[in-house]
Amino acid sequence: MTKMHTRIKRRMGLSTHLKHYKNSHSVIKSSRPKTFKTEEGAHTWAAKQNLKPEQYSLKPAKYNKKFIVMVNKGKNKNSADEKSNEQVYGVS
Repeated sequence: MTKMHTRIKRRMGLSTHLKHYKNSHSVIKSSRPKTFKTEEGAHTWAAKQNLKPEQYSLKPAKYNKKFIVMVNKGKNKNSADEKSNEQVYGVS
């Protein structure tokens, strides 16, 4: 990566003696799954997203203190390969 020119640093209001790696290398962060503190909160959010109880399941997260809504992709949710059958739904 080329060095950021001093004129550009002054225009952006940055100090001129630092490299400012974070500003010149924008990284697209992956979105994290939406977590809920209670099971009731997760169920009400899923109901607002028009998900039926058969279409999703709750997965414990963060030392069983929070819950993640897992949506079943395929028709057969009792398949042998469960990892390909479920998907984390919702971003925060």
